[in-house]
Amino acid sequence: MALGGYANRIAHVDLTKGTVSYEPIPEDWARKYIGARGLGVKYVFENGPQVDPLSPDNILCFMNGPLTGSEANMSGRMAIVTKSPLTGTVTDSHHGGWSAARLRWAGFDGLIFKGKAQKPVYAYVHDGKLELLDASDVWGKGVHDTVKYFKEKYGEKDLTVIAIGQAGEKLALFANWMNENDRSSGRGGTGCVGGSKLLKAVVVKAAKKMPKAVDREAWKPAHKRALATIMDEKNVTSPRKGGLSVYGTNVLMNIDNNIGALPTRNAQLAWFGEKAERVSGEWVKEHILVEDPTCHACPVACKKEVEIKDGPFAGLRMESLEYEPAWSLGAMCENDYAPAIAKLIDLCNDYGLDAIEMGDVLAMYMEATEKGYTNGAGGLKWGDYMGMVETVHKIGMREGIGDILALGTERAARQFGHPEIAMTVKGQGIPAYDPRGLKGMGLGYATSNRGACHLRGYSPASELGLIPLKTDPLAWKGKGELLKLLQDLHAFSDSLDLCKFSAFAEGADEYAAQYSAMVGIPFTAADVLKTGERIYNLERYYNNLAGFREGSDTLPERFLKEPSTAPGSTGHVCELDLMLEEYYRARGWVNGVVPESKLKELEII
Repeated sequence: MALGGYANRIAHVDLTKGTVSYEPIPEDWARKYIGARGLGVKYVFENGPQVDPLSPDNILCFMNGPLTGSEANMSGRMAIVTKSPLTGTVTDSHHGGWSAARLRWAGFDGLIFKGKAQKPVYAYVHDGKLELLDASDVWGKGVHDTVKYFKEKYGEKDLTVIAIGQAGEKLALFANWMNENDRSSGRGGTGCVGGSKLLKAVVVKAAKKMPKAVDREAWKPAHKRALATIMDEKNVTSPRKGGLSVYGTNVLMNIDNNIGALPTRNAQLAWFGEKAERVSGEWVKEHILVEDPTCHACPVACKKEVEIKDGPFAGLRMESLEYEPAWSLGAMCENDYAPAIAKLIDLCNDYGLDAIEMGDVLAMYMEATEKGYTNGAGGLKWGDYMGMVETVHKIGMREGIGDILALGTERAARQFGHPEIAMTVKGQGIPAYDPRGLKGMGLGYATSNRGACHLRGYSPASELGLIPLKTDPLAWKGKGELLKLLQDLHAFSDSLDLCKFSAFAEGADEYAAQYSAMVGIPFTAADVLKTGERIYNLERYYNNLAGFREGSDTLPERFLKEPSTAPGSTGHVCELDLMLEEYYRARGWVNGVVPESKLKELEII
């Protein structure tokens, strides 16, 4: 392949036959879809949109990008891409840490698994090769014990363990892959796909061997400029400035609460009142913070490791108490006891469960209990954190009520006969932003190609003033154009694969300069956005072919018809229909469906 920056090596693993082959990346695919998210989606698309997510025919891709493991800031992300058993859409879910860098240092751009093993296996990746080995000794173990086992077997030096827990083995539909003990590819049920294939872990052993840019003279100023934008202490939107580095992602708890955009009590409310402070990043820093770990090539260090020193969860040390799970297992469930939230997140990590979906499913269960919808299938009261801990154990092992709740928020609500209390989009639970107080996020949830998601196009960056392009969080006009821009930009950065927080400082110009220097071809900001648009449209086309057609882009009626009573957003609902009209016009779609003319324009067909 003429492009630099890539290892140009994909391991294709047939789990049914137990064989491994190695192939280069088709150069046309690399140019059009870059890597990580984009390239993974291309492989999944070519595998066919009609595939059953839990059949051997589905593929599971572990992908990095052309900047992964290099000097590029925040270049330690890995994308896990597959067809989701939770939503039925294409999904990509990313984790940080060191696994992506080590996979690149081991000589790979990606690993693609297909089929189903005869017995539990793990992949051992090192020195440009992949071995399939017996995982019987760790099948049935949680993530923490699995990581410990492989570190004892191979030594901790230069080692990364990506694993599923019991939830993935038992096919909980929102099971995920965990990188080490605490970094999660959390959304879409990717770990469930791993469990269906009897794939327990991917273990990577590789010393640092950073890839070098083809054009070193162009790389130096490109890298310097990107770092300067991140480290600019005079820029209040810099991810290094204040919030993220000091308090972690949970700096958002008080911010969203104060503007009436924090879904609470299964989104029956849009704020948590004074209780929000007790689960905020500020509270964590003052009371339980012990360390600030970071990922490969990251100067921000947003992760916050905590230790619980007293109470029923004394002795727990975990990384990290981030905003999304702190909200889902806190405000969404009316739980304001931060040590319990830390315990619940740690349990999710050990079982290998999406902590965002977990909070959504527990909150739905609490509302079902309150309203008498559970049909005698137990019950859970608001804020009952000991009951929450017990229920997470049941979900992780699929025992009792946990067998129903392991189906995810939407399917479980249907089991109770009341789908209206599921705060989901396309089958996936919402993240930590109320669309009545952050209108752009409502459009973002509805139009996300992987189900409810804040990361496809992070409009709160604009609505909360985290980037220079500031917009009114309560205004709907202009959000269609804004969201398209951000979705396209993030589709590209996810394909490099750079951390989302890089976009608080960097933009299309910085991404273009680094990519161009790394691979050795001319590339502009306009190319960045066009490539991102191509990736986003390929995902949408996949979903269209999988059955998501007109009317699929919607929200729970609670956000559309029940006005907020929270200070900051009182009286507001989400004007989704008006935003969708503007968005579809910007996209060139017909009621959510990609027309053939757009597919040809973007060279998808």
